[in-house]
Amino acid sequence: MPTLLIWHGYKFRFYALDVGEPPHVHIVKDSKSLKVWLRSLEVVQNKGYSDQEIGRLLKVAAEHRDEWLGVWHDFFGL
Repeated sequence: MPTLLIWHGYKFRFYALDVGEPPHVHIVKDSKSLKVWLRSLEVVQNKGYSDQEIGRLLKVAAEHRDEWLGVWHDFFGL
């Protein structure tokens, strides 16, 4: 379970079992979670985040997208 970034308590990560899915990141804090496709920055699943939080989190994901896509491909050997 690589953690890509911890930002203001939000953990940006993906899971080893995510192989076979398009590159994405899970963003977790407390009991909330968000799943975002990295290429399009589309929210796939939201559990508990407000629209304002999602906007801030998508900006962070956009800033790191290229780096995280590289980590994804390296981790899964693609």
